[in-house]
Amino acid sequence: MSRSPWADTGLFLREFVRHPLNTAAVAPSSAALAAAMTAPLATTGDPVVVELGPGTGAFTRAIQERTGGRVRHIAVELNPGWAQLLRERHPEVDVVLGDARELPALLADRGITAVDGVVSGLPWVAYSPGPDGRGLHAVITDALAPGGVFTQFAYTWTRWAPPARQQLADLRAHFGEVTITPAVWRNLPPAVVYVARKPLRRHGD
Repeated sequence: MSRSPWADTGLFLREFVRHPLNTAAVAPSSAALAAAMTAPLATTGDPVVVELGPGTGAFTRAIQERTGGRVRHIAVELNPGWAQLLRERHPEVDVVLGDARELPALLADRGITAVDGVVSGLPWVAYSPGPDGRGLHAVITDALAPGGVFTQFAYTWTRWAPPARQQLADLRAHFGEVTITPAVWRNLPPAVVYVARKPLRRHGD
């Protein structure tokens, strides 16, 4: 299926207006941000990568390109329309219509015990504790292999706000190593990428 940047921008704006707390972006991520988000992924072997909140597929395509198509790629999308669009654009990807908090069951159903990378396009609100009291960072660290990596972007103009600072603190509490990339200016709005390694499994979260 052909990709139309302007059509995708319209989709994002419509979803942002309708569901601002569930939509991380007001426009599709740029190729530059997608490259920064996927740069930490392994380029050798046959990695298992989970993509959370893929939207219209900006990071999806970059994951496939970064791994040379050798990846076992599971994309978890809550929006039914975007999930269907992603299936049409990327039939090679295992697109799951569901909530990121269902990740343990989704992986178990596929016989996957650990993943090599998690790439997230989710909004910060998605990381708040769920009904069981566990935040999404705990779910992600439990899913990652010891050498796995997690990436999440944040807009430069919102990362100093209290909610974003709290989420960064939570991220650092769940990973032994968290680095922040230089700003990606070729994105609307400009953004940075949090790269987290050395997952700390804390099953009591």
